[in-house]
Amino acid sequence: MLSIKQAYTGILETALIQEIVENAYIKTFNADDLIIDTNQYIQAMPLLLDGAIKIVREDDTKGELLLYYLEKGQTCTMSIACCLTNKKSEIRAIAEKQTTVAMIPNEFVNLWMVKYPSWRNFIISSYSSRMDEMLQAVDNLAFSNMEERILNYLQTKVKLNNERILTLTHQDIASDLNTSRVVVSRILKKLEQEDKIVLLRNEIRVLMATR
Repeated sequence: MLSIKQAYTGILETALIQEIVENAYIKTFNADDLIIDTNQYIQAMPLLLDGAIKIVREDDTKGELLLYYLEKGQTCTMSIACCLTNKKSEIRAIAEKQTTVAMIPNEFVNLWMVKYPSWRNFIISSYSSRMDEMLQAVDNLAFSNMEERILNYLQTKVKLNNERILTLTHQDIASDLNTSRVVVSRILKKLEQEDKIVLLRNEIRVLMATR
């Protein structure tokens, strides 16, 4: 696990990193643990030190749509907005694998915006990056066919886990992409016939090159 200093040196000022070390509390989550839930008030903003976090949006019928992933050195834009405005969360954050975060209490999130230029730049940059990723998710939903969405999804998973054998069921993919398991199974079978993947029991070996 990276320390706060290792993860954010070069991104944030030395004095700010020291304040984070003094005021943040460290939490570790196992794969599939719920970090932030929909409709809850967020008391602290997570800075990712290690692992990966999946951010999903849930609709009224309990369907979910994957918005983006967070990796080390990043934070969740949606949680920032909730921290600054005392607004309930509209997303769900789930640990993709064992994940460690430094939780920044709300009182410091806004204070450091004024006190430290690097914090302000980090927050603005995070907003920009997450917005680009959400627009990509919208583009995939609106303009890409399901086969392209599944290919992008598998490539992202390989990159996040640094592993070409993914422990993943057809229903997992269907839930993340808000589609049916039958559709996912049909497309995965087609991709296997094209030698892009190999289907194993509750695992998928990805053969194609990642982006």
